[in-house]
Amino acid sequence: MAALLFTPARLRDLDLANRIVVSPMCQYSAVDGTATDWHLVHYGSLALSGAGLVILEATHVESRGRITQGCLGLYADAHEEALARIVAFVRERTDARIGIQLSHSGRKGSARLPWIDRGRPLTVEENAWTTVAPSALPFADGWPPPRAMDQEDLRTTLEAHVEAVRRAERVGFDLIEVHIAHGYLLHSFLSPLSNLRDDGYGGGMEGRMRYPLETFEAMRAAWPAARPMGVRVTACDWVEGGWQAGDAAVFAGELAKRGCDYIAASSGGTSPRQSIPLSEGYQTAFASQLRQASGLPTMAMGMIFNPHTAEAILSRGDADFIALARAMLHDPHWPWLAAATLDENVAYPPQYVRGYLSPFLREQRRLAAGAGRTGSVV
Repeated sequence: MAALLFTPARLRDLDLANRIVVSPMCQYSAVDGTATDWHLVHYGSLALSGAGLVILEATHVESRGRITQGCLGLYADAHEEALARIVAFVRERTDARIGIQLSHSGRKGSARLPWIDRGRPLTVEENAWTTVAPSALPFADGWPPPRAMDQEDLRTTLEAHVEAVRRAERVGFDLIEVHIAHGYLLHSFLSPLSNLRDDGYGGGMEGRMRYPLETFEAMRAAWPAARPMGVRVTACDWVEGGWQAGDAAVFAGELAKRGCDYIAASSGGTSPRQSIPLSEGYQTAFASQLRQASGLPTMAMGMIFNPHTAEAILSRGDADFIALARAMLHDPHWPWLAAATLDENVAYPPQYVRGYLSPFLREQRRLAAGAGRTGSVV
């Protein structure tokens, strides 16, 4: 029987060669929001991996929405031009489809690069900017409080999301993923830990869901009907009194009503007080729960390294796609490893034929993955 990991899939009119997705991973290497040669080489390499879909890192819809000064943006013509180089290479040289994750960092923005002082807030001398959020609550001790968004902020930020969608269409992306996770702006509206508003955008869950749903609905209306738009959600804050999986299930159902095409099930990010029980595939149960609650396809993610683990997740019906991040950084040709392990084939560039088809190397990949089968398969 063919491995499910290598069966084709379809989202709206977008055909994918397999169910391996390269998950968005910030590179913090942009200049004034503009992609550089680093991004061209990085994403070009990942697109040559054989994965069916590559999703670019969190790309911010306005300058104040960046996490760091090195984050990608899609709010200026120069950003479009630089991203178009990447899309053109992927389309001309690979069989992969290419998407982009649109994001706004909210109160977690105006930070240093993560390898400098662990991403602590910028100082005034380092050109820090004022962040915005649903409420004036700092992300953590030592962080400046954001400005609570007023009606003008709500309007301009929603419009910035819509304008970024229009730019993404002009660039030529196949898919958009909306970032409503990890404590960034839209997720911070959902969580009772970060949203203490007493107007129509706060209070009970209906009010807290209102702005993220309005933003998604406006973005979906601006995106071509034939192209898919999915959402990355935090399914659990991992903090007592925070956003929980049952809340995420309700939210996923509301997204489905508004034309969402898939849910990428993640967790955490709202508070440094979180306590996450890490293990391979630790978020898979969330993907399964949101799939059942919404009827939408889901992407499982979270420290999935072993091809047997990935295949087991799909075989049980817990998810429809496997989204990889760390595994792809460690091995940019992870799909080759999975193909060798599961006795399948995957697209590869002819320039790499000596590495992909070498019987010796293929057997070494298979054995290396097989050695990992002694671990638990979630």
